[in-house]
Amino acid sequence: MKSNFSLSIGIVLVSFVFLSFKNDETKLETPQKPNIIYIMLDEVGYFEPSYMGNKNLLTPNIDKMAKEGMHFTNAYAGASVCAPTRVSLMTGKHMGHTSMRSNGGGAPIRLEEETVASILKKAGYATGGFGKWGCGNRGTSGVPEKHGFDQFYGYYDQVHAHSFYPEYLINNSKEIPLKGNVGKFYIGETHAQDEIFKEAVKFIKSNSENPFFCYLPFTPPHGLWGFSKDHPSYKLFADKDWNVGQYKLDDGIRYAAMLHMTDGQIGEIFKLLEDLEIDDNTIVFFSGDNGGADYFPSKENPRGLFGANVNPETGVEFRGRKGNVYEGGLKIPMVVRWPGKIKENTKNDLVWYFPDFMATASELAGVDVPEYCDGLSILPTLLGKKKQHKHDYLFWIAKNTHALRSGDWKAYATTLKNGEISWELYNLKRDPGETNNVALSKKRILSKLEIYMKEAYTKPIGGEIYDKDLFRKDHIINGSKPPRFRGN
Repeated sequence: MKSNFSLSIGIVLVSFVFLSFKNDETKLETPQKPNIIYIMLDEVGYFEPSYMGNKNLLTPNIDKMAKEGMHFTNAYAGASVCAPTRVSLMTGKHMGHTSMRSNGGGAPIRLEEETVASILKKAGYATGGFGKWGCGNRGTSGVPEKHGFDQFYGYYDQVHAHSFYPEYLINNSKEIPLKGNVGKFYIGETHAQDEIFKEAVKFIKSNSENPFFCYLPFTPPHGLWGFSKDHPSYKLFADKDWNVGQYKLDDGIRYAAMLHMTDGQIGEIFKLLEDLEIDDNTIVFFSGDNGGADYFPSKENPRGLFGANVNPETGVEFRGRKGNVYEGGLKIPMVVRWPGKIKENTKNDLVWYFPDFMATASELAGVDVPEYCDGLSILPTLLGKKKQHKHDYLFWIAKNTHALRSGDWKAYATTLKNGEISWELYNLKRDPGETNNVALSKKRILSKLEIYMKEAYTKPIGGEIYDKDLFRKDHIINGSKPPRFRGN
């Protein structure tokens, strides 16, 4: 009897181990919490990185990242302009649910809203942000230190971020003076991006022994292109004979140089990860923040000198640009790298967008995805394991237009001045340039997407402003509003 009892126990144990192993096959293998870095360059268009075939711009480190990671062809921003897209990325909500949907400058998210940082902080991560916040000015409910960030250094207001030579930057709502800057938009002693990058490096070094989340919403190449002609990146393009139409030759050079400079800083981050021996346990995301702006159009290049929305190989153009919700306003470059985990030099056509980052970060950290999150984790796609869940739809808003993508179909509902709604419908697989509106001939498909649109939209409830004077201070740089962008 003793022998039979032992045999029975052994069978039970073996069965338990087998079932446990079988169940574990459906789980993603992330035994150690990885460091998470998200790099977002302001206004870099879909076709601007040189790994996309751009012949005028040079991004060797981003290109290297694409070769060592996964390059996505169907990644979308959360919105088509600065502040709302950042709110979508940080809160995990699409624009039908976000608390802030305008780009006026400084409007805050609500105090109780969770962000990627607050979720990761609860999971034991050190959290730092360096660059442009855009989710709430000082004196409001939306400041980053109230939303999970141990440190945020840079700009809180996007108008403040238009200058690369501001008199001060902000660290956890405190002003940090910049040496030699006296209020000139294009001239100064201390370039803001250099200081922001230095603080980011300090953060990574000081937290390298524990899990960290480093959010890098860098401002270049957007803004007023204040940049030294003595910088090596400027000299690299100084002899370019570019025809930039009504704009000064120098503006195109400055744009290209600032992108190249920031690409160099990205390379330094990867070198730092290797030196700290944490490269294999760090997943890095790279993207633009919204669609390209078609900078520097001319007769020869009507969509801009650098062709942010023009395929350099085929000539096919995305309709629209930054500020609207056609493909040109939302499609972004997106690369994710994680040595040993993500297969090198892979291209993926998964359709996903900014709300998915919160879901992905939550799964990386081993915590539940918040119920309110509109995103889906893309970790299965990144690791090549498990079935990837896909969205029924993606949703955006731009002024009086709602846009929704479902599968290969994308619909637009624009409210006209007389209150009527103008509908558009495109099949993106057959018509990536959105030139053939089939709303009248595909009414059944349009009706389904209309139902999704009604489901997606809720009335926004914004955050609070506690100190109006402090709220306004960063919105007016050095006592005056910045000049209109040369090239925008």
